[in-house]
Amino acid sequence: MEYEINVRVSNRHVHLTKEVYEKLFDTPITKRNDLNQIGEFASNETVTIKNGDKIIPNVRVLGPFRTYNQVEISKKDARSLGLNPPVRRSGDLIDSLTITLETPKASVEIKGLIIANRHIHINTKDADKYGVKDKQKVKVMIPGDKSGIVDAEVKISDNGYYEMHIDTDDANAFLIEDNDKVTMIV
Repeated sequence: MEYEINVRVSNRHVHLTKEVYEKLFDTPITKRNDLNQIGEFASNETVTIKNGDKIIPNVRVLGPFRTYNQVEISKKDARSLGLNPPVRRSGDLIDSLTITLETPKASVEIKGLIIANRHIHINTKDADKYGVKDKQKVKVMIPGDKSGIVDAEVKISDNGYYEMHIDTDDANAFLIEDNDKVTMIV
């Protein structure tokens, strides 16, 4: 079966526990804008991520707080930091790398640097509709001048909003932008 789906291009970002957030900031987290995933948001707060003297400033903190700390970057970002983090599902921090987060208030080292794999968010009801299971691998057909077929992993959650997330490297490779349409093949 084939199903059309919107794409969201995910730039580098940080998920933090409340404890680490409070080490880095003196003020409560503030919402800049809601994300399509219900209850999630981009905050006004940013951090600098560092590996020695190599830095990437203005990395957005996403909310709400999580039970783990995680930094998601692209392979291009990883090269600029001189690192080689694993490609992982969000929340899977096995073999993730250590990275320094810095704000004017503090500097904190966390283990949790990954390159997020391509994934498709779906809520429980829609998962039944599309006949997919959590962590299932599906194919996605990308149209256009640099078309192709890629693998993606299904990520089912109660607040899942039906869309595919790719990082900026994939978006650039396939000439994809936010809200472009692709086809999930189940």
